[in-house]
Amino acid sequence: MAVPCVRVAVTEGEATRQRLADADLIDDGYDITVEADTLYIPVTEAAAVPETFEVVAFDAPVREGQTMPADELGFDPSYERLGDLVIIDEDDPDRARRIADAIVASDLPVEGVLNRASKIKGTERVRDWEVLAGDTTEVLHREYGCAFELDLAEVYFSPRLATERHRVVEQVEEGEQAFDMFAGVGPFVIPFAKRGATCVGTDINERAIEYLRRNAERNGVADRVRAISGDVRQVSTDYEGWADRVVMNLPHSADDFLETAVGLAGDDCKIHYYDIQPDTDPFGPGERAIRAAAEPAYEVSIETRRTVRSYAPGEHNVVIDARIRR
Repeated sequence: MAVPCVRVAVTEGEATRQRLADADLIDDGYDITVEADTLYIPVTEAAAVPETFEVVAFDAPVREGQTMPADELGFDPSYERLGDLVIIDEDDPDRARRIADAIVASDLPVEGVLNRASKIKGTERVRDWEVLAGDTTEVLHREYGCAFELDLAEVYFSPRLATERHRVVEQVEEGEQAFDMFAGVGPFVIPFAKRGATCVGTDINERAIEYLRRNAERNGVADRVRAISGDVRQVSTDYEGWADRVVMNLPHSADDFLETAVGLAGDDCKIHYYDIQPDTDPFGPGERAIRAAAEPAYEVSIETRRTVRSYAPGEHNVVIDARIRR
């Protein structure tokens, strides 16, 4: 059966395997395979693999003695793995139950199965969950060498954005001052700090900030992270003109916060602005909003326009990396 695999030269195999393992992307249900001088490493989600790697469909052998959910169901269910939890998105309760039972009966290393029971809602960006197996919505997730403790019922977190987060993280240099305006449990802030940046993260969700503080301790960067609970427009006044880098990952309404972002910016600042727009003009509204907020006090240059993922039919989650210089 063809499954997504990272194809890499054998000489680079161990370093690649370690990076994929740190990102919790290796699919343990299939064997890593060598053919000639090429290694094929099965991965759980092709879209989450960094763009520096080549992903191909490859007929990887099922790990001997390993049973998979498809063996029980007769079809391949769609699911995500977050730490030792599995997340599904099924409207039919009978189908959801069948999939959960098959996942638990398989040899996948999981402790629970959750089904999305609502859309993301409220200013705290949380959703309802149906616990189909196990007894918790709390999990420890590992991503590119960082560990994040979180409770999906209390905070927002998307494992699908791992590759995008890593793209931004790799731009950070030691000594930077970075501000995440909607920091959540720290998936930008923590790896920024591990690269030597001094970081501030704010979030209106108090529980997310509690997890951010715990995750800073867990990852050994508490001395470089300040976590602040509250509306960033009200709690960031001590950091005006401070930031070399600002992250704005609130794609439905980030434009409402651009004035605050520009106020945080130092003389030369990179802003990572996330947006959701129709495919007819995915970047134009964001670019115009950034220029309206920053000019004429700053010169604006757009360094990156990138589609992060499809959000809905005809709509895309996009990112604009804008550099503003006073």
